[in-house]
Amino acid sequence: MTKTLSLLERAAQKYDFAPPVLPPVPSNDVGSLLPVDDGPTIRRPGLVPESVAPQVVSCEAPAGSPAARWTPEQVRGDGELAAPVAPNADTFDLSAIPPELREGADSDVPFLPPVDGPVAIDRGMLAEKGMIVPGAPVGPLAEEFRLIKRQLLITRERIAGSDAPDKARSVLVCSARPAEGKTFCAVNLALSIAAERDTEVLLIDADFAKPDVLRRLGLDDATGLLDALADPSLDPETLVIRTDVPHLSVLGAGTKTAHDTELLASARTRAVIARLLAANPRRLLIFDSPPALAASPAAVLAMLVGQVMMVVRADRTPEGELREAVSLLDGCEHISLVLNAVSFVPGGARFGSYYGQEDRS
Repeated sequence: MTKTLSLLERAAQKYDFAPPVLPPVPSNDVGSLLPVDDGPTIRRPGLVPESVAPQVVSCEAPAGSPAARWTPEQVRGDGELAAPVAPNADTFDLSAIPPELREGADSDVPFLPPVDGPVAIDRGMLAEKGMIVPGAPVGPLAEEFRLIKRQLLITRERIAGSDAPDKARSVLVCSARPAEGKTFCAVNLALSIAAERDTEVLLIDADFAKPDVLRRLGLDDATGLLDALADPSLDPETLVIRTDVPHLSVLGAGTKTAHDTELLASARTRAVIARLLAANPRRLLIFDSPPALAASPAAVLAMLVGQVMMVVRADRTPEGELREAVSLLDGCEHISLVLNAVSFVPGGARFGSYYGQEDRS
């Protein structure tokens, strides 16, 4: 006759833990109480449903044998019963089973522990979108952003020696109007600065109306900046997403609200920025904001950062709109312009020709 395993023995096999050693029970006491092939089907373990009263369920035993009983822990979630135990035998201790597996969870679905560690950035996706790929050979785009970041880092050092050193480690990437490539430039700038040996980068999506930073990196939406601003009890550092790109972290826009500008203008914003900077003394904050002429948050953020990088699309941004946008951002003293989408000219003096030529020496 095939030996029927007890609940704890089967749980030990499935979840790989050692069951407690029970005192031996004479076979003539409980042998006749063990289920046979035509008895109830023994299924996966589960706890007593709320509708089941916590009572001992009795069954008839052969004459001359101890009365058999079931404990509540042996009642299946679907109402079926496990093998009875003798009244004098010790009750099985299920405390060794992890709580998440004992709280009514379906054992057919594997338990997945929370992800602990950096999330992966899809390098192939970055390449398809024409963005900087970490670890790839340096090309024209990477070299262009090397020049851009160097000027921003130099300005950071100047601000650090001024009367507003707390703003030195924050940059706002903005544009005058939509579709000028500000998010493209913000992500590439963050990837480029992350390659620095002594600087950590936190890329923050502050374009609350049309957040796009996480999607550009192939990440799912998550709790972010607006949630930290709306809830003072929420630690913004716990919302930061670490990536597998060395020195790069991101923070999403968060839950949309009609009061985004008012939240940014509150004292809570300064406290959140201070917390994010204090969490890592080597950290540089890069904010991707909405276009200055399309939404008001850009003007509010400009007063909180050390410098602004204004993205201007070649042959598209009118000079009048550019001047108007700069005037709206005058809360920041240091504003730089980046010309985006410049037509490639073969043989020109820029890096497109230099990196595209083979060594003919």
